[in-house]
Amino acid sequence: MNHFRALRRKSVDVDIGGLIIGSSAPIIVQSMTNTDTADISQTVNQITQLANAGSELVRITVDRNEAAKAVPHIRDQLAKRKIVIPIVGDFHYNGHTLLKENPACAEALDKYRINPGNVGFRNKKDLQFSEIIEKALEYRKPVRIGVNGGSLDQALLTHLMDKNASSCNPQPARVIVHETIVQSALLSAKRAIELGLVSNRIIISAKVSAIQDLIAINYMLAQRCDFALHVGLTEAGMGSKGIVASSAAIGILLQQGIGDTIRYSLTPSPGENRTKEVHAAQELLQTLGIRAFRPTITACPGCGRTTSEIFQKLAKEVQDMIRDRMPSWKNLYPGVETLNLAVMGCIVNGPGESKHADVGISLPGIGEHPAAPVFIDGKKATTLRGYNITTEFKDIIERYIERRFEKK
Repeated sequence: MNHFRALRRKSVDVDIGGLIIGSSAPIIVQSMTNTDTADISQTVNQITQLANAGSELVRITVDRNEAAKAVPHIRDQLAKRKIVIPIVGDFHYNGHTLLKENPACAEALDKYRINPGNVGFRNKKDLQFSEIIEKALEYRKPVRIGVNGGSLDQALLTHLMDKNASSCNPQPARVIVHETIVQSALLSAKRAIELGLVSNRIIISAKVSAIQDLIAINYMLAQRCDFALHVGLTEAGMGSKGIVASSAAIGILLQQGIGDTIRYSLTPSPGENRTKEVHAAQELLQTLGIRAFRPTITACPGCGRTTSEIFQKLAKEVQDMIRDRMPSWKNLYPGVETLNLAVMGCIVNGPGESKHADVGISLPGIGEHPAAPVFIDGKKATTLRGYNITTEFKDIIERYIERRFEKK
């Protein structure tokens, strides 16, 4: 983690409802609802789920008057539930009108998101962009200028393409698209500053769906500005594809110190809980050693030496226990998220990995003596046998946590 902090790009800190985003703060995990914002109950329930899963910032769609009017009620109901999380309004096309006609919404939101590609067209673009910035100034709100490859400023793109075509050394079209995305973000930020918005109230994002394009564009932004950067694919996809794509793109950028807040834009399966995108983002940060959110489990993948079902079931039981107990553990036992556990399946790597963990167990493989040594802080503490190994090992973990992390 210290190595990462040394690498991390210097960016301006932005205060969003008490949450700091920037290089002096941890990298923030954010998410977005997929409910109709006008449905107050459903939206409040989903924000609650996302917040409880660990999302630190939630974006909601504000697309029409009914949604805008719902925003202050959503804020108030979250407060009644004691859910403290900044809420970002996602505006496209008509944000200037919605903010003007719904002052309670403008006041209730913690940040506004503007897309330069559809904030306004032709001679209306600057006027409508300016009206949103004026509301941000009036209500002292930060703004995310979020450029998307799928809704890019066509006038700017055409201008740069024409300029490139007449050049004596024309660049590939892909390079010009990258430059258009970067310029769209930076020119919009410059205009916001001209209107009076200070740099510590501006976050920039430049999102596309192709991994290599996302990496190239964010490298360019990192070299050309010190605004806080939000990083993520526009549409990552569904299931393992979406998780792998987001992890590859965001992970490469984070390893280079680029990114102050991240989102996994995963497509959920029908009826699937929206919280998967939060857990995936947390797991990336924890896997890279950047942040810790919950105890980690080193688990054997299994091979012909292992009695697979035994250690698989134990690993799942321990993982389920961590998920279920973390809401109370994080309040009772500060630092418990740094705990390292190991559930191993045979003598080849079992004892060694278990000794490296805070608490580890090495289950017997095929042909091994039916005993499971348990190691605590690198030393063999006991040996478990019989049919009650799972319960006994979970009890050992609970007692270790109570002893090591109990509040003084």
